[in-house]
Amino acid sequence: MKFEVLTLFPEMFDTLNHSILKKAQQQNIIEINTINIRDFSTNKHRKVDDYPYGGGAGMVMQPEPIYNAIDFIVQKFGYKPYTIMMSPRGKRFEQKDAKRLLEKKHIVLLCGHYEGIDERVLEIVDEEISIGDFVLTGGEIASMAIIDCISRIVPGVLPKEESYQDESFYDGLLEYPQYTRPEVFRGMKVPDVLLSGHHENIRKWRKYQSLKITLEKRPDLLQKKLLTDEEKKMLMDIKNSKKID
Repeated sequence: MKFEVLTLFPEMFDTLNHSILKKAQQQNIIEINTINIRDFSTNKHRKVDDYPYGGGAGMVMQPEPIYNAIDFIVQKFGYKPYTIMMSPRGKRFEQKDAKRLLEKKHIVLLCGHYEGIDERVLEIVDEEISIGDFVLTGGEIASMAIIDCISRIVPGVLPKEESYQDESFYDGLLEYPQYTRPEVFRGMKVPDVLLSGHHENIRKWRKYQSLKITLEKRPDLLQKKLLTDEEKKMLMDIKNSKKID
């Protein structure tokens, strides 16, 4: 999986050279390249922004350096990778989008800054993505979140496939509670079922807890998930037990 990041601040992406992503890059499972948009400015001062037509506060990123950077990528690889622009008006990024974008194999992430990017850049963008209804200084942090999320599900990045398949949002639910040693901590004991060694009972307990936590904390997720017959029965039991309480 390859990522090309168009940014004004490539040094910000040093944070991706640690932990799991560092190992994945060393093993050539994923590749993260940062490209400084300023390097493609035709201005002698490497200027990449200008005042907005029509007036208004702030500066707008110019289209030429971005087009030049994309042309460079096309010339380098012989094709144009799937191009995503970080934008507050873009589609809200979810776990299902990580699975979908994994199939692209090679992605360009365009990080905006200042008051935005010249609208004409959209002609070379395949998709706009947002990570939430809030404002960031630039698209760098958002693109890092997307790189991290997609990279986690690239085969070989995590030690075991199960490591991400049971995580929150992967199957549309929040994750079940996790415990580790010691068995008893300050009077709080690990649930007996997790100590039983009975794999099927543990699976059912985890599914039940996952549904319970999702119902309590993010009921909106249940409206979008296609539940199995087992999950429907568990959810009914959870709702009935809450009525009794």
